[in-house]
Amino acid sequence: MRVLMIGDVVGRPGRKAVRELLPPLLQEHRPDLVVANGENAAGGNGITPDIAGELFAGGIDILTMGNHVWDKREALTLLEEDERIVRPANYPPGTPGRGYTLVKVKENLQVGIINLSGRVFLSPLECPFRLGRRLAEEIGALTRIILVDFHAEATSEKVALGWYLDGLVSAVIGTHTHIQTADARVLPQGTAYITDVGMTGPRDSVLGVKAELIIKKFLTQLPVRFEVAGGVIQLEAVLVDIDPGTGRAAAIQRLQYYGPA
Repeated sequence: MRVLMIGDVVGRPGRKAVRELLPPLLQEHRPDLVVANGENAAGGNGITPDIAGELFAGGIDILTMGNHVWDKREALTLLEEDERIVRPANYPPGTPGRGYTLVKVKENLQVGIINLSGRVFLSPLECPFRLGRRLAEEIGALTRIILVDFHAEATSEKVALGWYLDGLVSAVIGTHTHIQTADARVLPQGTAYITDVGMTGPRDSVLGVKAELIIKKFLTQLPVRFEVAGGVIQLEAVLVDIDPGTGRAAAIQRLQYYGPA
């Protein structure tokens, strides 16, 4: 089976990229499941019911989140009500929503999707390593096909989790840093890995934000209000081919698509 994981969707340009660039991609590669990180989809920060609905209508099956999950008040209810949206599992007990979900795909196959947050340079949540392994073993009793979105800042933390979960999950896909890395590979025990899948949004930007604002911040060290950039849109993703019998990945391929402003 084939899974498409789309990098962080940023603001209106990211949603436009999903609307315009995803359909031909689906026609070309015909994935069985489409997962996207949506934590920046609402104006660059957070998610709302309307925007989640727009992304689902555009062809996305499951949305994962990250450190901006609570930036919009509506998310508190949305994550409780919609099982197609998962937030980092290592938030404290009692937090709204769910840290993983199971979805049925073709031939009655189930896929488990786990969302985890890193701790280096981010909030000191529960250990993603111990929790990730525990969830992988728990979900592994139900399905062999498990995808992990690891929303983390530090490259070392991402790489380490990939090795730690090698053989327990089908893929560990890094998100959050918005720059697609060139290290996509299948690890020795069959786990597909990439440090960061990239960003879906405005190409000519600094991680989706207007470049001049970020440059001003670096030059002056003064706070600035971030605004999502415009211009040429991009969609970055990875395509993972998985053996449904074993859950082992056979291949991982980086994708980059561009469209007009």
